[in-house]
Amino acid sequence: MTHATTPNHKAVHEGRNVKRFREMLGIKQDALAYDLGDDWNQQKISQLEQKETIDATLLAQISAVLKIPVEAIQNFDEEQAVNVIANTFNDQAAVINNNPTFHPIDKLVQLHEDKIALYERMLKEKDEMMARLEKLMERK
Repeated sequence: MTHATTPNHKAVHEGRNVKRFREMLGIKQDALAYDLGDDWNQQKISQLEQKETIDATLLAQISAVLKIPVEAIQNFDEEQAVNVIANTFNDQAAVINNNPTFHPIDKLVQLHEDKIALYERMLKEKDEMMARLEKLMERK
């Protein structure tokens, strides 16, 4: 999938997004390479993370390993996310919408639940990584 660059839409850097999600999940390049198969090593992951676009089949493999949707990698725009966060939490002069389409408390609860889910997923990934490391140590 190619991403058109328009004044309002910057191209998303899929490789950089793979790196960001991998780091957020606490997964090292070596571990991702191991999960992707024998053809992969840390250097190839490093090169992959520098690519602006990634082959759809490979992107599907990576998203399966990271347990995140392909669309998350394809659409995540850090600058846009930072702007949303900055505007949400730091803009004291913002116009107050008295008729929001969502309930602010619901949004906060959802954010909290999302953080808990991410934390639980990261713990599970850590446990899986430890199991993989134990298997590797048993082989030696």
